[in-house]
Amino acid sequence: MKKKFLQIENAAEEPRVLCIIQDTTNSKTVNERITLNLPASTPLRKLFEDVANKVGYINGTFDLVWGNGINTADTAPLDHTSDKSLLDANFEPGKKNFLHLTDKDGEQPQILLEDSSAGDDSVHDRFIGPLPREGSVGSTSDYVSQSYSYSSILNKSETGYVGLVNQAMTCYLNSLLQTLFMTPEFRNALYKWEFEESEEDPVTSIPYQLQRLFVLLQTSKKRAIETTDVTRSFGWDSSEAWQQHDVQELCRVMFDALEQKWKQTEQADLINELYQGKLKDYVRCLECGYEGWRIDTYLDIPLVIRPYGSSQAFASVEEALHAFIQPEILDGPNQYFCERCKKKCDARKGLRFLHFPYLLTLQLKRFDFDYTTMHRIKLNDRMTFPEELDMSTFIDVEDEKSPQTESCTDSGAENEGSCHSDQMSNDFSNDDGVDEGICLENNSGTEKISKPGLEKNSLIYELFSVMVHSGSAAGGHYYACIKSFSDEQWYSFNDQHVSRITQEDIKKTHGGSSGSRGYYSSAFASSTNAYMLIYRLKDPARNAKFLEVDEYPEHIKSLVQRERELEEQEKRQREIERNTCKIKLFCLHPVKQVMMENKLEVHKDKTLKEAVEMAYKMMDLEEVIPMDCCRLVKYDEFHDYLERSYEGEEDTPMGLLLGGVKSTYMFDLLLETRKPDQVFQSYKPGEVMVKVHVVDLKAESVAAPITVRAYLNQTVTEFKQLISKTVVHLPAETMRIVLERCYNDLRLLTAPSKTLKAEGFFRSNKVFVESSETLDYQMAFTDSHLWKLLDRHANTIRLFVLLPEQSPGSYSKRTAYQKAGGDSGNVDDDCERVKGPVGSLKSVEAILEESTEKLKSLSLQQQQDGENGDSSKSTETSDFENIESPLNERDSSASVENRDLEQHIQTSDPENFQSEERSDSDVNNDRSTSSVDSDILSSSHSSDTLCNADNAQIPLANGLDSHSITSSRRTKANEGKKETWDTAEEDSGTDSEYDESGKSRGETQYMYFKAEPYAADAGSGEGHKWLMVHVDKRITLAAFKQHLEPFVGVLSSHFKVFRVYASNQEFESVRLNETLSSFSDDNKITIRLGRALKKGEYRVKVYQLLVNEQEPCKFLLDAVFAKGMTVRQSKEELIPQLREQCGLELSIDRFRLRKKTWKNPGTVFLDYHIYEEDINISSNWEVFLEVLDGVEKMKSMSQLAVLSRRWRPSEMKLDPFQEVVLESSSVDELREKLSEISGIPLEDIEFVKGRGTFPCDISVLDIHQDLDWNPKVSTLNVWPLYICDDGAVIFYRDKTEELMELTDEQRNELMKKESSRLQKTGHRVTYSPRKEKALKIYLDGAPNKDLAQD
Repeated sequence: MKKKFLQIENAAEEPRVLCIIQDTTNSKTVNERITLNLPASTPLRKLFEDVANKVGYINGTFDLVWGNGINTADTAPLDHTSDKSLLDANFEPGKKNFLHLTDKDGEQPQILLEDSSAGDDSVHDRFIGPLPREGSVGSTSDYVSQSYSYSSILNKSETGYVGLVNQAMTCYLNSLLQTLFMTPEFRNALYKWEFEESEEDPVTSIPYQLQRLFVLLQTSKKRAIETTDVTRSFGWDSSEAWQQHDVQELCRVMFDALEQKWKQTEQADLINELYQGKLKDYVRCLECGYEGWRIDTYLDIPLVIRPYGSSQAFASVEEALHAFIQPEILDGPNQYFCERCKKKCDARKGLRFLHFPYLLTLQLKRFDFDYTTMHRIKLNDRMTFPEELDMSTFIDVEDEKSPQTESCTDSGAENEGSCHSDQMSNDFSNDDGVDEGICLENNSGTEKISKPGLEKNSLIYELFSVMVHSGSAAGGHYYACIKSFSDEQWYSFNDQHVSRITQEDIKKTHGGSSGSRGYYSSAFASSTNAYMLIYRLKDPARNAKFLEVDEYPEHIKSLVQRERELEEQEKRQREIERNTCKIKLFCLHPVKQVMMENKLEVHKDKTLKEAVEMAYKMMDLEEVIPMDCCRLVKYDEFHDYLERSYEGEEDTPMGLLLGGVKSTYMFDLLLETRKPDQVFQSYKPGEVMVKVHVVDLKAESVAAPITVRAYLNQTVTEFKQLISKTVVHLPAETMRIVLERCYNDLRLLTAPSKTLKAEGFFRSNKVFVESSETLDYQMAFTDSHLWKLLDRHANTIRLFVLLPEQSPGSYSKRTAYQKAGGDSGNVDDDCERVKGPVGSLKSVEAILEESTEKLKSLSLQQQQDGENGDSSKSTETSDFENIESPLNERDSSASVENRDLEQHIQTSDPENFQSEERSDSDVNNDRSTSSVDSDILSSSHSSDTLCNADNAQIPLANGLDSHSITSSRRTKANEGKKETWDTAEEDSGTDSEYDESGKSRGETQYMYFKAEPYAADAGSGEGHKWLMVHVDKRITLAAFKQHLEPFVGVLSSHFKVFRVYASNQEFESVRLNETLSSFSDDNKITIRLGRALKKGEYRVKVYQLLVNEQEPCKFLLDAVFAKGMTVRQSKEELIPQLREQCGLELSIDRFRLRKKTWKNPGTVFLDYHIYEEDINISSNWEVFLEVLDGVEKMKSMSQLAVLSRRWRPSEMKLDPFQEVVLESSSVDELREKLSEISGIPLEDIEFVKGRGTFPCDISVLDIHQDLDWNPKVSTLNVWPLYICDDGAVIFYRDKTEELMELTDEQRNELMKKESSRLQKTGHRVTYSPRKEKALKIYLDGAPNKDLAQD
């Protein structure tokens, strides 16, 4: 006992090994991780056993290899038979040991299936019930859902049967197909039919595709096969896969299609021979015994679960069959008119089975309609069914030649008792082509119903298929339980999963619960129950066996061979796929200097040399560079880091170099190139890559990078010597190295003995080096010329600016402004230019001087032309508005503006600029949104700094929303200034362009700007010019616009800046105090002429309201409304614009402005209303302009304007809209006004509020009964009206007016007209719940064009 205790104690103290295993065998499991914590003494053999149990694979069918975590050099798989301990196998206790589970010898692991003969019912429950959805969580011991794993589809079930893949919602189809496949008589007959390719396209041939499917189900080695070829032969597209249908409906439709396809073949009568039965629909007079009858055929027998009106269900199928043939007595008002008695008599009406088919199909009608809730429901009551069913008790044994029975006549029996297949197949079918039955003479009838006694003795049927539905009437899942006639064993065919089941599992499909069978019992019962039962007649003479392979017809043998070859080919392709390494490939084009990206797919056995050749061709370098100047290296694209090169490994397989075939790699490959006179550098693991930029202080330039490889344990001194050797002209003694660890984080390396690792070097690094003889190195780094140059280099971006077509008038204004206020376009001399590779480009001063001279000459030319105001207009009328003078005069005439401008020139006091020239707004043109270009939340880094003339650092805000960014920048950029910002300005997002001193904000900051002419591609527009601008992205938009003034030719307040995105969408940049930090290199900017908004102004879109037009909302123009302006003033400004731009000649009292909400007209704005005080105004504001027929009736806010429309039922039409102005919200006043304008007596007025968006369109077929007419309320502002604002739509009618009687033809014609009208206006005809899509099979392989007729 003590010894045993010591063993336990020693085991507890034993170190443990943590193993983390990743299954890389397929894409479904690549993200799965299995964790095992084992004692270090555990043998490798036990590790494999534990992994196999954990993941559900058969031990020995997979390999374990070391993963990326440790032991990466050892790529050989571990020995699954070894008794070596984990410790001896180089596993490290106390650490994570990463392993990859991989294929063994190229074959995927085999699934370990549970023994179906086990007595545990829970195993069967997993297979018999509906499968869990993909991604659902099973028990903790489950590794991955077997039914949906990729491996399970590739390996055949141990049952020997093949499943069918569910396309989406095709489980009902799979259940029926498996049942037909497991029916020997149907399968054998299908095999005997031979397809003639010369007569039909195999793609659209339903029997041929079924043949192929059955052959695959019989011979395939896969676990499951697709049904897409079969559904394609039905004429279905991919959308049909998402429609769930009734399996019984599919059975009927498919049989009809097969009968059509098999006409004039041996199989023409196959469906009838196997599935068709006959019954008699009779009515017998109870006085004279006269009987009228007819014979109907059926393919299935529908059995009700519950009798109509009953609260209890039938207990069994036999009970339901007895009820099916139970006659009813026609008496009282339902008496039957007897032809013999010549009067109405009591009669017996019912059905008698005359002949049962060889394959008997019973449909349990579990779907019903609840007339209380008006919804379809599913009845889950218990109904038992036997394994053997004796149908002899239901056959008609009466003497068919009875003297009381007359020949078949139309006895007047109602057709509801008929059991013809077309009528019985679907309770919800409204098929107009119902077959009324077959009328046979007495003798022919007895011929067809021959030897009833013999049938009675041999009517024992055995159950072989149960189609189960799990779910509700709204949807669910089908699967089939089928008994094989080969081994008498039951199987569950649940889509791709096939498993053995027992009789106990079949009993579970009876439905119901263990409690009493009350009315609501089905609501609490299991929703998984039998829906269709198929029995086969027990007749040794007719019961067939499946054809053996050697019994196949020749055409089936050929088909089997073809399918086997295709499957083998597919298997080989899968094998290649499983052994193919797929990895990202990059290459810097040696000529274009553009990084190209592709995916290299190379077999694991291909050598590195062969992979280089593949990559060389893939990147199209044949005509650019010789192949011996290329090589593949290991590359980290994220860090732009070359990890290692592969010298001397040209013949090594790629699988070994890349660490095996994996779904994803933690690294990439780079196809590196060199010039013919260069030699490739060796990259060793452990090295770090450093991009060295040489800085020239005299030329103020930063050279392109040179790549240097270094080690992290090197000191700074050793690193300087390494650079000195690489860049010959740089002496190490005076060398300064600046490390850029991240954006704008510059660090001078001052400690010579420090290692690179200690200085913060990583895998990929960027440094700047300078080794001049100047005294700059003696200054503090942040005060040095080097720091300024690097700071400018880090923050300078290149932008391409498209200038508008110039106009002389705008040049004259620019000249005047320059004379008055000086040239604000000049920049600080310290940052006036960038000395790049092109030395001949002009400086900013030269461009400004040249522009000024041009402006002066153009100004003189304009004065000579008589100061023609029309010349100041831009050709871009959509964006350019009449330019106002800086004095903000309301007169829009250009000549008046020029005179005002001349007066302004004489004023030398710069303070005048403060209140006159204000700001841009965040309101943009109709292609923009209010916050898209704010600009993209102005994403600056927290380490960004603004540098003013005194070189003081001002940190920028970060991590705020666009509004907070703006306000915090205002605060910090103007720190120390006592400045209050207007509230309305904050709300509208407008920024003042000038500070309190009148000095431009852009001029107070030290920012770099350089503009050069740029030759853009052809097609950019005649008269337009491009600028290539190098600018510090910390510059504000206001300053940027001022720098652009000399190139645009107008004041910054008279042009707008639009940012162009990759999709060529343009959004206006309007926040003047925000920087260009959200812009990046090579962004495009478009300049458009047009006055920018001033402080407190808003751009407003004006739409015309046309209440009686088909499109009631029409865009007119963009206008500018200002805070404090009255509605009348805005109308006065609109009149000339409406005349010039829209051709509307209006007087100020003949139109009104009103609120616009989407397309709905709202509050009427009165002339004395003031914007911002009485009317809230905001960015992207929209208003309606409504032309009045007469004098404005709205005088007070207490009035209410509604739009009324009369409905005339006798004419089936609606009158035009008429406005009704009410003094109060009284319903009585509304009635009086409606009576007044219509002439309808007050007591006969009925009204209702319109639904939906204006104009509240509704079909004239629905308006009379679908709306809630005449609500019982006294005021309009309560439920259900809620009319509290102007613009509500009111329909009214005369209640004494009768509704027009329409014929069916008139109704159909009117319905078409209304449907067309409402579709044009975007309104639906009427509300109706989603209708189920009818199940159809198209015999020509494609749906008809006129599907609407179906």
